[in-house]
This record gives sequence, C-alpha cells and structure tokens, in this order.
Amino acid sequence: MKTVASLMILFSCLVFPLAAQTDESEEDDIPRSVNEATMIGVGGYNVMDTYLTPGIETKYTGWGLRILNERMKVVRLANYNVSRQQFLNVEFASTRNAADVATDYIGFVDYSLGYHYRFTNIVPNLKVLAGASARLSGGFIYNTRNSNNPASGKADLDLNFSAMGIYGFKIRNYPITFRYQMEIPFIGALFAIHKGQPYYYLSQGDRGGVIKFSSLHNKFAMRNYFTFDFPVANFTVRAGYLNSMYRTDVNGVKTHVLSNSFMIGLVKEFVSFGGKRLKKTHEYSSAYY
Repeated sequence: MKTVASLMILFSCLVFPLAAQTDESEEDDIPRSVNEATMIGVGGYNVMDTYLTPGIETKYTGWGLRILNERMKVVRLANYNVSRQQFLNVEFASTRNAADVATDYIGFVDYSLGYHYRFTNIVPNLKVLAGASARLSGGFIYNTRNSNNPASGKADLDLNFSAMGIYGFKIRNYPITFRYQMEIPFIGALFAIHKGQPYYYLSQGDRGGVIKFSSLHNKFAMRNYFTFDFPVANFTVRAGYLNSMYRTDVNGVKTHVLSNSFMIGLVKEFVSFGGKRLKKTHEYSSAYY
C-alpha cells in the first residue's frame, strides 16, 4: 500500500499541476481549438491468462470491437508550446481456444491524460511531440469453461512515456495528415490476484500482496497508433491502425492481451469563444493540423 500511495503522490505532482494551468488567459488574442475524434475499431485479439488455465499457457484468439475518443488542445504551458491529450478507450472481445471448446470474453476501459512538448520547426509541415501521460485502466477476462475462478480482474495505474509525429502533405492538392504515436509505461501499480487464490478470499480480508509495483521487470505494455486524416465532402475522416500489447507476470500468473485494430471515425475541430474573442472567430491555432 505504501507503493501505491507513493505513486499516487508522484502522479499528482506530475499531472495535476499541469492540468491546473491549462485555462487560457482572456487576454490571449489567438484562440486555441480543440481537435476531437471519435473512432470505432474492429480487429483480432490474442489472449492468455494462467489464472484461468493453471499451469497451461493456453492462447485464445478471436475478434474484438473498440470505441476510442481522443481530444487534443494547446495549453498555456511553456508559452503555448505544450499540448494536452486525452484518450477514452472502451473495448470488448470474444476469443476461443485452439480446441474450440472454451471461450474467453474480455472487456477493458481506460482513460489517459498526457502532456507533450511540441517541436514545430524541425521540418516544414512536421510536428514532433514528446512527453508523458498517466493512464488508469480496468477490465476483466472471463472464461466460460471454468466453474471455479471463472474470471480474472485487471486494474492498472501507469505513468507512460509518449511521443508522436504529425505530418501534413498533399497529393495533387488533396490534403492528408499522417500521425504516428507510441506510448509505453515505465512505472506504475497494478492489481494482481495470486495464482489459485479465489476472489472470495479478498472479501474475507486476504488481500496481502494483490497490489504490486509495476515496471519493465514484470510488465510490458505498448501502443502503436497510426492515423490518416483526409476530407470527404464536408467531413474530416480519420482512418488508422492501433496495435496494443499488454503482458504481465505477477504473483505466479502470466497474462497477455494482444490486439490489432483497424479504426475509422470522424474528426471535429472547434473553438470555444467568449467575451472579446467573439470578434476574432476567423482566427485560431490548431493543436493538430
């Protein structure tokens, strides 16, 4: 518990002071737009959890669905050279083992808040962003074949390194914006039941060692995100590919959830005006383009 408390203090020191400074001054002449995209994705999943299959690293494969909402905005930090990014991700998948006699259902929800310093003068039309993010996630893996211990719960709190590149170009005057982003946790805490320990024991007070410090020695997780933005009629479409890897080896239980999703959705860019800014609605600074 001391580890978790220390991590919560660390996250508060790193993230919440940044969030407290993101309101723009009313005297700023150039409004900052919010770039928001909502996407739906479909793809393949590979799942394994030895809590559900003791002693056997049985892999389950199948298809899953995810919904992803992303928001980006330039904030006041470092003379408006920092952008804030928020992700809300919801996913669900159904997978089967190789013998096709059992099913694993998985469901996860996660939210992340990140801040990136923006390098905009490296190459024309290229933005390189680097920073950190904090992510809170929770979910489950449920096995239909098990009568005892049919489900494995997951909960993670991470501090991640995050970087991305955004490049705008044209093909015969048709504008396209490409983005690649990677995110990898380097410190955090996670909930991990012990091998063979029923969840019923937790309600009886047997909670020792189920909250663990996590880093690269017992957890590897990474997201690779590729997107293309392009206009279609009066809309901006965002299409992309999301590769997600999650592996843990804690308390005698090995878990992995690997997925590859193809994403499609719409982008909207808007500015909240107020007071004197209404006079300059034709001018704004984009966090993305």
